[in-house]
Amino acid sequence: MTPNTRTASIMAGVVVFMAGLAAASPPIYRTFCSLTGFGGTPLRAEAAPGAIAAGQVGVRFDANIHPGLPWRFEPEQTTIQVKPGAQTKIFYRAQNLSARAWTGQAAYNVSPDQVGKYFKKIQCFCFTEQTLKAGQTVDMPVVFFVDPKIKQDPDTKDIDEITLSYTFYPVETEAAAR
Repeated sequence: MTPNTRTASIMAGVVVFMAGLAAASPPIYRTFCSLTGFGGTPLRAEAAPGAIAAGQVGVRFDANIHPGLPWRFEPEQTTIQVKPGAQTKIFYRAQNLSARAWTGQAAYNVSPDQVGKYFKKIQCFCFTEQTLKAGQTVDMPVVFFVDPKIKQDPDTKDIDEITLSYTFYPVETEAAAR
């Protein structure tokens, strides 16, 4: 093998490796965020521990819609106070304003970013696609709790308000395309 052939082979290997790494990065990053709460990604939980911490934390609810989805989407209430550890259930309301069925998927986040690992969802409409028939209105529950450890972390112990934000995006499905 000549030096030029060896160099070309090494460079081709580097290109293939970099392409593979680029393709694998988004799912790896998504998994990392969902496991650690990085970047304000709320974590999933099976159950709340119960209200075991003193004090309360304010939770503000935000709702947004991508311009391509003809829905109205809003929280039934914009703020509440919760005790850390207590299971809480709130509702968002979505209404399809069009004359045909539309499917949407919600992206979500909490802010400030450092509280993501302490905001835990038990049930959420954001875990699956939502299809609304023409004119249909639905109340969609979110069951969550704020981990009591939020008050023990020096980076979050003084945070007194968390914002839970959703943005619905259209999802093209076979049924919706008809």
